[in-house]
Amino acid sequence: MNAALPEYCDLSLPVPLDRNFTYAMPLSVRHRAQVGCRVIVPFSRRKLMGVIVALHGQKPPGECKEVLRLVDEAPVFDAEMMALASWVSEYYCAPMGEVLRGMAPLTGESRKGVVYSLTQDGRDLIRQSVLGLATEGPAERLMRLLDERPQNETWLKQRVPGASVQLSKLLKKGLVEREEFHVQKDPLRMASERLLVEGLQPPPPLELDGKKLPKAERELLSFLALHPGEYALNELEDIVKNASSAARSLARKGLLRTRPRPTVHGGIGSGTRHPLNEQQQSALDAITRALDVGEFRAFLLQGVTGSGKTEVYMHAIEAVLAKRRNALMLVPEIALTPAMAGHFYHRFGDKVAILHSAFHDAERASQWRRVQSGEAGVVVATRSGVFAPIPNLGLILVDEEHDGSYKQEETPRYHGRDVAVYRASMHKAVVVLGSATPSLETRYNAELGKYQRLLLPERVNGRPMPEVDIIDMRQEFLETHSKDPFSRRMAEAVTERLEKHEQVMVLHNRRGFSTQVVCRSCGYAAGCPHCAVTLTYHRRHKRMLCHYCGYAEAVPKVCVQCASEHLHFVGAGSEKIEDFLHQYFPGARIARMDRDTVGGKRGYETILEGFRDGAYDILVGTQMIAKGHDIPNVTLVCVVTADAALALPDFRAAERTFQLLTQVAGRAGRGFTPGRVLVQTLHPEHYSVTLAATQDYEAFYATEIAFRRQLRYPPYAFLANVLLRHEKQEEAMRMATEVKWLLDPPSEQIRVMGPAEAPVPKLKSEFRYQILLKSASRAALRRTILRIREHAASMQWRATSVVLDVDPLNLM
Repeated sequence: MNAALPEYCDLSLPVPLDRNFTYAMPLSVRHRAQVGCRVIVPFSRRKLMGVIVALHGQKPPGECKEVLRLVDEAPVFDAEMMALASWVSEYYCAPMGEVLRGMAPLTGESRKGVVYSLTQDGRDLIRQSVLGLATEGPAERLMRLLDERPQNETWLKQRVPGASVQLSKLLKKGLVEREEFHVQKDPLRMASERLLVEGLQPPPPLELDGKKLPKAERELLSFLALHPGEYALNELEDIVKNASSAARSLARKGLLRTRPRPTVHGGIGSGTRHPLNEQQQSALDAITRALDVGEFRAFLLQGVTGSGKTEVYMHAIEAVLAKRRNALMLVPEIALTPAMAGHFYHRFGDKVAILHSAFHDAERASQWRRVQSGEAGVVVATRSGVFAPIPNLGLILVDEEHDGSYKQEETPRYHGRDVAVYRASMHKAVVVLGSATPSLETRYNAELGKYQRLLLPERVNGRPMPEVDIIDMRQEFLETHSKDPFSRRMAEAVTERLEKHEQVMVLHNRRGFSTQVVCRSCGYAAGCPHCAVTLTYHRRHKRMLCHYCGYAEAVPKVCVQCASEHLHFVGAGSEKIEDFLHQYFPGARIARMDRDTVGGKRGYETILEGFRDGAYDILVGTQMIAKGHDIPNVTLVCVVTADAALALPDFRAAERTFQLLTQVAGRAGRGFTPGRVLVQTLHPEHYSVTLAATQDYEAFYATEIAFRRQLRYPPYAFLANVLLRHEKQEEAMRMATEVKWLLDPPSEQIRVMGPAEAPVPKLKSEFRYQILLKSASRAALRRTILRIREHAASMQWRATSVVLDVDPLNLM
């Protein structure tokens, strides 16, 4: 019987190599291994967790390493999820192992670490004391410590100064090796407040193997027998002495049930079930008819801001749950998750699971397991939630489908919206893409008949759209000669709203206090040593920060080039706007929401709950305040600089500007008081600004789609961005030139643009050159990308030197 079991498995490993790896399986693993299970294997000097993609009996040529341990008794990825991973890997030209790593956020179930140990050469040298170093130098002390037993870097750094540098040198010399390890965490070691316990029915006996259980365990079992139900362990500690240790011991003996406590986010939002108006009901009827058919259908739900798209979403979820199928709701930003989750928790209770990156690893793993088990039938998630293992999926909703946050900017570079559409087709499910400002690609697909367009042209309850005024800051400066960020009209409007005890939102889509520090004597601008960008001054942190790589340095007192004290802080970020607001309105209560102020999973909720509850009069922030928030007392929205994005070298600049202005304008007047929006701009005549002011999406679409058609940009062509990067500029240039030669002469179906320096030519100590590929044929574009990959592999370029971005959104 054993002879019939497959002896080998092919694995996808989380490494940037587009291939599988074959390992032998010991007999203990063969009996239980299945496709989709995870295993621990040796890889170079590391131990990695891989996913089984195939089982077979064919021995590979050469040496074959053996699987160390099977992690899962049941597959983490079922056949459907493996097929989805394969499609993402193929479509976005990403290694399968890296796709699978991003699909299952289960790192919280295991503990990963690194230990260092001596190689055989290292042991020989330490015994011979032939190191060529000082007798008691740090390298020798490190080696003597590692000779006793393998150790982690933290332990070594506490005992040897400069241990990190010395370890790096010893690794290069082959005297020390670095080994990663994975150890499964014991779920019963979870904190008491995060662990739920429940007694068995019927209650188990108070003895085991003829021996009495300890007193604390007997008392706990007796209490649970008399008071059946599920309890948080920390609550039982107040009732039964030593309940924590007793419950964990009983669970290990199989005499008690435990599970992680679900995270509840019900603070924001309401569960009130609002009746639908005629347009909402018409949209819902179309969706429910598609659910009744049980076939794949795609809808574009295009509704103005405040038109009640969320209520349509919730009615659609009720319809799909009634058919015993499940639903996935995607939102673009973590900031939107608490609000959306609050609505859904109030409406659907414990059926809701939340998946987003602000949770710590154990919490994300717990939520993911709830989804996989079928316990949670309604999933609210950000981009990566599109891979949630939802059984019997019937409905996918993508809110704010136009948002660029759905596109991942690291491998695998997938677009959550497009994966959602493909996944719905796999499940014969219904997908609804919702937005007040649909992306041009989505709107064009609706025009072609691929998506059915559902319109919500009016706000609910007959509420008017906000009045939008454009303020020409060129004229303002001519009249006042003031460099203040607020015009006179904006300052007066804010004062008026504060006097009426109404709330104000102020958008400035740039972080920090000052955008750069410049020397007035020599013109030097403080820049990042690792990136070709200037450093941003953050007054709160008292640091100069790089927004790309995170590099930080002290604020300079003199110029580093000429020693002049005449330093000028240029530009304004959201932190400086907040400071101006405090100066203009000293009595106002002001909050700021950007990535500097919302650390941790509760940061967003704390600020938004406070603003909603009236604890703040003014909320200033970056684009995260512009989308999805429904705060009835906000009657004025101020946009400090409307056209910053228009200067970027990106064909989508006008589209992004229109979407941002339209979305932020939609935050005003969502209650009973009409709203007003003030937009400050240096380009008041630009069509993206004027049409956003009139909230005229159709006119903007007609104007922008004409430009795209003329210049053959999406949706009239498919794009792929090929980025070549290296620590040495000449190497990056050489690789870019080779790719250009490879594609010369280009196919008639492919237009090759470049190579050229990337708009940010150096990032994280790597020089960057890019080639943009444009084609009307998706197949031709894919063939060209595969040629580039094959060339890179044949030339043995580093796997991370070539970045292939299919359907890129960011060309910076």
